Amino acid sequence: MENELHSINNIRSLEVINITSGVKLGYIKDLKIDCEDYKVISILIPVNKSNWLSKFELMEIPWSSIIKIGVDVILVKGEDKNTVSM
Repeated sequence: MENELHSINNIRSLEVINITSGVKLGYIKDLKIDCEDYKVISILIPVNKSNWLSKFELMEIPWSSIIKIGVDVILVKGEDKNTVSM
């Protein structure tokens, strides 16, 4: 991926799409960041909608799987669905 600068607020407002399957994955809920190397490790996307009392699951997509951050969407490549319970 090209070295471009993007704000976190801008990235969180973009829809994430899997280019392998063509599925809309949703919007970024959170980021995993390596504080020692100052790099984003992965993005976290909610898998299912939940109410404010219940737990929800997040799909973790490695930063290396991001193909392109465009004006309207973030394109990712990958098949497996790793979920992290939050």
